[in-house]
Amino acid sequence: MGRFSDFFIKELGRRQVWRFFLLATLVYVLPLILADYPYIDDNWRSLSAGMAWAEQGRLFTELFYNALTFNNAAPNIFPLPLLIASLAMASALTSLTFHYFRQPTITGCLVLLPLWYNPFFLQNLSYQYDGAAMALSVVAVIYAITFRHHRRSVQWLVPAFLIALALGLYQISLNVFLGLCCLELLRVANDRMPWPQWPALIGWKLAQVVLGWLIYSVTAYPFLGQNRALLLNWSAQPLLQLDVNILRVLEKVVLLFHGGFAWVFAGLLLCAIAGAVGLGMNIVQRKESAAKRLLIGLLCVLSVPALLLLVSGVALLFRDFNEGARTLMGFAVLLVLLFYLSHLALASVHERLPLLLLVPLLAMLSLSFAYGRVLTVQKTFATSALNSLDRDISSHQGLREAKRIYMSVTYSDHWLRGAAGSFKQMPVLHYLLNIDFYMLAENLPKVGITNVVSEKERRNATRVGYQHFLPLLETRYYRIYLIGDYGFIVFKEPAPIKSLRW
Repeated sequence: MGRFSDFFIKELGRRQVWRFFLLATLVYVLPLILADYPYIDDNWRSLSAGMAWAEQGRLFTELFYNALTFNNAAPNIFPLPLLIASLAMASALTSLTFHYFRQPTITGCLVLLPLWYNPFFLQNLSYQYDGAAMALSVVAVIYAITFRHHRRSVQWLVPAFLIALALGLYQISLNVFLGLCCLELLRVANDRMPWPQWPALIGWKLAQVVLGWLIYSVTAYPFLGQNRALLLNWSAQPLLQLDVNILRVLEKVVLLFHGGFAWVFAGLLLCAIAGAVGLGMNIVQRKESAAKRLLIGLLCVLSVPALLLLVSGVALLFRDFNEGARTLMGFAVLLVLLFYLSHLALASVHERLPLLLLVPLLAMLSLSFAYGRVLTVQKTFATSALNSLDRDISSHQGLREAKRIYMSVTYSDHWLRGAAGSFKQMPVLHYLLNIDFYMLAENLPKVGITNVVSEKERRNATRVGYQHFLPLLETRYYRIYLIGDYGFIVFKEPAPIKSLRW
């Protein structure tokens, strides 16, 4: 028993740390692999082996799939990209662990694991195409933090190229890099790095960001569509727009803190506060002038609101603000902050106490498996919906031979009744799933129906203008009209899901 207990406090080698992270990363994505659900954009990409990342400013994602599939298209090869990303993340987290801890133990590994066990990152990983690229962008920024070389020119250029690579894979990963830079201030403060080295560290990181952006701007940015590069309208109360966007993000984040999760994170926050107090005492005891100690303390304090803003970060500045969970990559760094400070507090009491960090990690792992089950339920529902439409269209000659069938999408939070219980107990699951439609037109070619398109400019005509016609057929979820050579699928508004009683 003693030997088993010592395993959790003994120093680990690099290979042991890598094995731990490899196992941990693969366990976290296992539910997504088992669900094997093509998530939203995956449907049209898998049908056409489509790319279209370059016009989103993500040229390196396109090149990644070119290299991985050995052609100029992107056939679906899931889960290979996700497995590659998991291997890369295990190596990156290993590098970061040795960057934070000179003699890492299992508890040190636990501190960095939230960079992968970020609950909101589950939505990123849900994409069978984009998920791997988003994960690799995080890998790139981690290596930009940990890279070290004795030649100054190499030390400047390699991290800058890694930042540019991360931006070309997924721009939002910049939030993770900036967040890790904030954590660097806390780390060097705890390690009592002399004050003369602080300006150099801060200037060095700022220079890397600027140089990385310049490299990105001449490589992947020129391919970016203009409509995706529009920033906030600075002539129309930009601060109010920012305030609204921040409140929208806050509304989504609080969905995570429900039931037992609220208690777990409350305990984590208390431990982090204790760790922050200990770090503050460490700064006070430095053998430097009061002004320098005050300045160090101020930089550490300011890093906390900076990390809070970086939960959504650069996404807040765009006119077309996206509040989806996949943009909250910065929440992972906020979790690492809580884990790091908690580790400082718990380790100061007893060397085994930091093992308590397993509790919030197990909670997040549990959420991953719950989300995997929801994806499986969604896959069953989507298959049933596809079969229903296939049967109804194929059984009517007029619909089979129609020149075009317009599908009017009705958005609702109440389509997936099979996961109602999970949504009630874990509201964040519905936010992560982010599927509020019955069917996408891109799904129908899977069963050989190619004359259905999503309605755009004719939306109002379908919803209003054809109501006086009798539907050709009607089911629980939709009505289908046939007028001349054109068909129209109008989805019904589903009734709210009532509370479940057992």
